Amino acid sequence: MSDTIETTLIASVEGLTALRDPSGGWTGRLSSSALSTATAVRALAGVDREGHGQLISAGLEWLAAHVNEDGGWGDTPQSKSNLPTTLLVWSAFGGENSDAVAGAESWLTARTGSLEPERIAAALADIYGADRTFAAPILTMCAISGRLGGEPEAWDLVPPLPFELAALPALTFSFMGLPVVSYALPALIAIGQARHFHRPSRNPAARLLRNLSRHRTLKKLRAIQPPGGGFLEAAPLTSFVAMSLASAGLADHPVTTGCVGFLKDTVRPDGSWPIDTNLSTWVTTLSVSALAAGVPLGDQEARTIADWLIDQHHTELHPYTRAAPGGWAWSPLSGAVPDADDTAGAMIALHNLAPDDARAAGAAAAGAKWLVDLQNRDGGIPTFCRGWGKLPFDHSCPDLTAHALAAWDAWRESFDGTQAAKVRRASARAVEYLAREQRDDGSWRPLWFGNEDAPDQANPTYGTARVLAGLRQSGLDIPPDMLTRGAEWLISAQNDDGGWGGGASIASSIEETALAVDALLCLGDITPTIESGAAWLVEHTGGGRKFPPAAIGLYFAKLWYYEELYPRVFTISALNRLLAKRTAIHENH
Repeated sequence: MSDTIETTLIASVEGLTALRDPSGGWTGRLSSSALSTATAVRALAGVDREGHGQLISAGLEWLAAHVNEDGGWGDTPQSKSNLPTTLLVWSAFGGENSDAVAGAESWLTARTGSLEPERIAAALADIYGADRTFAAPILTMCAISGRLGGEPEAWDLVPPLPFELAALPALTFSFMGLPVVSYALPALIAIGQARHFHRPSRNPAARLLRNLSRHRTLKKLRAIQPPGGGFLEAAPLTSFVAMSLASAGLADHPVTTGCVGFLKDTVRPDGSWPIDTNLSTWVTTLSVSALAAGVPLGDQEARTIADWLIDQHHTELHPYTRAAPGGWAWSPLSGAVPDADDTAGAMIALHNLAPDDARAAGAAAAGAKWLVDLQNRDGGIPTFCRGWGKLPFDHSCPDLTAHALAAWDAWRESFDGTQAAKVRRASARAVEYLAREQRDDGSWRPLWFGNEDAPDQANPTYGTARVLAGLRQSGLDIPPDMLTRGAEWLISAQNDDGGWGGGASIASSIEETALAVDALLCLGDITPTIESGAAWLVEHTGGGRKFPPAAIGLYFAKLWYYEELYPRVFTISALNRLLAKRTAIHENH
């Protein structure tokens, strides 16, 4: 088995190396998205159907070619049909492609009971509840496309988002209970304005206030639009902004033209759009850490990637989320914003690449402070903004918190006395949070990853593996019971074939198997459980030559994606750690 694992690892690393960019890092490739493609097509049609005819036709052709057998669409080409994506594709087609439309209507009718607008709105409410962050954009696109009936009554089902509040100082948002999350300000403004344009408030005072705030909030929207035109580098969010403004008579507004420019720049040759442009910073830091578990990169390669990461460090207040200086985003592209997971990942990668470099140490110290300042009152680490916490993606999260623990520890010896004390206190609070968040069965659940085959679409395998690894790498004295219970759950979730899925009895994937093997190796000796998991990886990667991805990634608003580098990178990390541990055992004997 050792030779087979070694051969698999060599082939895996060679394949990863071949995928490097001229910059030294990795870009990766996100799955094409039916939802992204549908929203982009609708936005382009709303702005200038004739002028963008080729892009619209190519997008619709891609959608027609990737319909599921049941007539619906999922977020990725391998995803199950779901209501939001199928609604948006149905709306994008309009009166074109009668076969695709008929299939979508059949699927939707079976799911909602009828195509009556009220039934559609109620079905979305069942999914999203009080969170209007994604329900409002979906209903807006349905209304623009005529799927909710005639004007202006169709807009009665679109929530009247209070876009006038965007004129207030940013610090007031988190205290006002807005029905959207921190990153959704562009949608709040654009959709709110579209709703007001088509169906103004019956309240004279509210109508006057919104009329008076239109120009000011549009000015703010323009101010926070990235130079590349794409909000969060996300085709759906950018498309929702463009179609909303165009429907309100603002097709020629600079924000709209900037959005269209982004969509034209990011369309793929096959006519589709991904959910986000790329996760290049994230997959590069994952790749660096995976390689560092075995034989690290050469000096020049390490220096090149370290410089690339340092250049991405955000050193000024972010104009969009108002994030303080010190963090990293998931991509160097202009639409990405600083977040906890990428900040922790960049810090750990820099320690693997350039632990003695003054620039790297300075950037890492700023990153450590950024994470400490982000910590919520409960001791956990959220994704973007401290204290928002009422709605998804601004909650504290176990795997992000564990990642921060590992990042703080990586640079612990370089901190001055004051910062070291702050990090110690933050770390202790983080461990207490993780102890409270550990579920009765010993597992933890992540925020940004899931599994469509799980009953509740959660992925405790990913969450538990990441928390166990982070706790072990934190350098702290962790209560043994936390680690033991987590490991016991992970072992109990192994499938009979030797692999792991998102939970017990869920079909095995390369990503989840590699993460489980890696985490168990962090905790102790090589066991038969680990050996069988490694054997599964050797078999199902074809000895390191094929890496079919699984759609376990969750984007904003629970949109599924897969990233083609995940299975390769996670496998390299697990097999590197296994061989390193075998070598250590051999040397000790």
